[in-house]
Amino acid sequence: MPSSLRARLRSTLTAAVAAGALLAPTAPAHSQPASALSEFDQQVLFRASQDPGYACFRIPAIVRTTSGTLLAFAEGRVLNCGDAADIDIVVKRSTDGGRTWGPLQVVTEGAGDTHGNPAPVVDRRTGRILLAETFNTGRTDAGNCSVPCDRTPHLQYSDDDGRTWSQPRDLSDEILPEHWNSWYATGPVHGIQLTRGKHAGRLVFGVNTETWNGSRISANHAALVVSDDGGDSWRVGATDTWPIGQDGVFRQKPSEVTLTERSDGALLVSGREQDGTDLGHRSQTVSRDGGDTFATPFRGLPDLYTPQVQGATLRLGGRMLLSAPADPDRRRTMMVRSSYDGGRTWESVDRGTVVTTDWSGYSDMAAVGGGAVGLLYEGGAVDARDEIRFARFTEDWLKPRRGADPTTRDAAAGARPAAVLGGAGRTAGVRGGALSFDGTDDAVRLPYRSRLPLGDGDFTASLHFRYTATTGEQPFLWMGGIGTTQPQIWLRGEPAGNRVRGLITTRSGATTVRSASVSADGARNDGRWHHLALRRGGGRLTLFLDGEAIGTADVPGSVSRNSPFGVHIGQRMDSRAFLTGAIDDVRVWGRALSDEELAAGASGAASRGTVLWLPMDQVSGSN
Repeated sequence: MPSSLRARLRSTLTAAVAAGALLAPTAPAHSQPASALSEFDQQVLFRASQDPGYACFRIPAIVRTTSGTLLAFAEGRVLNCGDAADIDIVVKRSTDGGRTWGPLQVVTEGAGDTHGNPAPVVDRRTGRILLAETFNTGRTDAGNCSVPCDRTPHLQYSDDDGRTWSQPRDLSDEILPEHWNSWYATGPVHGIQLTRGKHAGRLVFGVNTETWNGSRISANHAALVVSDDGGDSWRVGATDTWPIGQDGVFRQKPSEVTLTERSDGALLVSGREQDGTDLGHRSQTVSRDGGDTFATPFRGLPDLYTPQVQGATLRLGGRMLLSAPADPDRRRTMMVRSSYDGGRTWESVDRGTVVTTDWSGYSDMAAVGGGAVGLLYEGGAVDARDEIRFARFTEDWLKPRRGADPTTRDAAAGARPAAVLGGAGRTAGVRGGALSFDGTDDAVRLPYRSRLPLGDGDFTASLHFRYTATTGEQPFLWMGGIGTTQPQIWLRGEPAGNRVRGLITTRSGATTVRSASVSADGARNDGRWHHLALRRGGGRLTLFLDGEAIGTADVPGSVSRNSPFGVHIGQRMDSRAFLTGAIDDVRVWGRALSDEELAAGASGAASRGTVLWLPMDQVSGSN
């Protein structure tokens, strides 16, 4: 569609459409009803059906200007929802804290090329709004940019509160070193201006880039870009480089970094982690010198559950906020999680506040005035790319900080107690006590420690279970990630299929994913105790159910790599199924137990190689 026609279509937007259609939030149980919007409300801000001339909107970013105006940026994708076709950067303005919004404006038109990755930052000394962005040659189909991709950074600015914008200025000479010669991406999320220390007033935003060595991508770089003169000139500051092996294997690939200035003046730098062998889908580091250097390399966050997706951080009073989907495998269930220690640790998904259970993806946050926070995020009932929504909430809407959970002991050497969630209670076990689960929210979750991931070695997992459920998935033990491509181990009852099953998924090399499962006929949902074990060893994967062994061929590779990592009893890792029943004496060894040890129910197995040992005989503490 010609740009002139797109402009005419946009000019016909009605005031109602410009204000945005209100959505009733998919609210968590603790939140106020949809009619009480003082603590939370949201609306559709960008959607193809209400913003003519575009097929799709993606990649939100938001800032608040010195006059209090909110600027919500997005990529307006003209032909399709692909990442590398004809893409404009567009913006909508709100002068009342996000309650109503003006019509769509084009900041920079792709005119057949890709103009995207908006990374806005406000200079609060002058009021100027600067917008870093990335350009590349566009395609006419929905394919990705060819590798190496001709991506270049650019900058625009506005001196009239976002009403009009300068022409784009190419920043390649300043912030595109010669060896960053393939992928290049600004943001996409807001940048910041420092307020503390000797670098107060400095402007900072994040980039991630790749190096092409003539035949392949050989390195990934996550970096900060800084300006000390209000955006007149820029330079590359802190940089963390991770090599990519000849075989395509690498430890980390931090990208799409979001920045927040902590109360101590340090910069928390949090990024998406993409396909590295280290555990976790997010990684982070800090800069203590205003973005000139990173204090340490990025480190993965194994126990922060989120898919591979961009996220945003924002400081709100005494807490730090993180917006990102909460499903560890798929882009759904947008959540706001809090950190009370400057981002060193984050709330688990059972403590975070759900924005929606719909599909959801990229997001950004800004303080919108009056103590409220604005969340701009991709969401949809069918696809995370359906629309971009603006949610406005107060701190009172967020779940209050929760005290320590009850615990049950882990008798493995050096282990901390495991959290008892949802009110799981004691019941009579095989030997002494056990824990019972109500099928709604009861579970036991182990705190992460480096000994729990089992890697590519032999192992044995053993437990006793009792249940009577006739429907649903009945998870007994889950270790690792979830989904068809994430390394994992699980044991569960499948009453509808009349079986008990164990599965492993492994990864080896850069891309090879394999799964193997073994099942025993009969769901054993008779309300009596049964012993279940899964053993990997000698090239076989063997399921033992009450002493009967059923085996299949093992699949090589690691059962704990790349993905977020958790150990759950009575719960799927993504919280979409819970056990109705009881579990006793959960043990995992980093070795293959003998047939004799397993025939005896593993009760007499030596402690050698013990990874975890939950007797499940006591619960300490209370909510």
